Amino acid sequence: MADLQLSTKHLLGIKYLDRNDLELIFETADSFKEVINRPIKKVPSLRDITIANLFFENSTRTRISFELAEKRLSADIVNFSSAASSVKKGETLLDTVNNILSMKVDMVVMRHPAPGAPAFLANHIKANIVNAGDGTHEHPTQALLDAFSIREKFGSFKGLKVAIIGDILHSRVALSNIFCLKKLGAEVMVCGPPTLLPKHIESLGVKKSYQVKDALEWCDVANVLRIQLERQDIKYFPSLREYTQYYGIDRLLLDSLKSEVVIMHPGPINRGVELSSEVADSAQSIILEQVENGVAIRMAVLYLLAAPRSRTLQDT
Repeated sequence: MADLQLSTKHLLGIKYLDRNDLELIFETADSFKEVINRPIKKVPSLRDITIANLFFENSTRTRISFELAEKRLSADIVNFSSAASSVKKGETLLDTVNNILSMKVDMVVMRHPAPGAPAFLANHIKANIVNAGDGTHEHPTQALLDAFSIREKFGSFKGLKVAIIGDILHSRVALSNIFCLKKLGAEVMVCGPPTLLPKHIESLGVKKSYQVKDALEWCDVANVLRIQLERQDIKYFPSLREYTQYYGIDRLLLDSLKSEVVIMHPGPINRGVELSSEVADSAQSIILEQVENGVAIRMAVLYLLAAPRSRTLQDT
């Protein structure tokens, strides 16, 4: 693997990466995807690195994907859950992290409900920070694995049209995907009810549609987002039934299109709401490929961020 490194010591958001960073992550993930498909799926790349997984929000897919990536790289792992911690007793985020770092932790993977929490930590501690999702701000590794999955399917982003459909307003995945896809040269459209599309979203260089069929006719790839009911403090549409009627994607709708569209979803899927089971499990869906690629992408990110530290350890 090439002895290269990212332009930043943290992964706080796609906003802070350039195209060379994205290409380097994808090329490194290509190598790691070969590793995880071998009979022996482990490499000693991060053997001397300790990583703390700090999840202040519930997570299944992202947490397991990061843990698996860390184990495949032979890192030492410390898992932290706020539900069983001194955070419940009033301990601050900085005190919590500093206590963990005093145990000689090198990297922190953090999910937090507050936008900007990973950036706050990056300004106060020396460890590498990986943002595993901060509020409704960004989810960079999800965007990277989504783009990597598209690259695997199409080979290039030039002229590619990607529609992001659903709850754009509350989605950190949508913002990271927009940044990532635009930097890679794809065209992007967002689609959803008017109440779930942020004002001035077009200022990010994307198209906008309120009609799901129009978006599907336009795009090559549809990345369908779940309704983030847990983040909604008011009702943005009358009912889930009505949302499904106007924005749900089923087999009948896909069959009515002029060309075949690739279906993606960051998970978890609300089956029967944004996607029918028939669509989610169809040959047009690359949802399971996204899950597999998530491990390779997170291996690549951890490896590249830790590379300067690993070289320092080897030189001592």
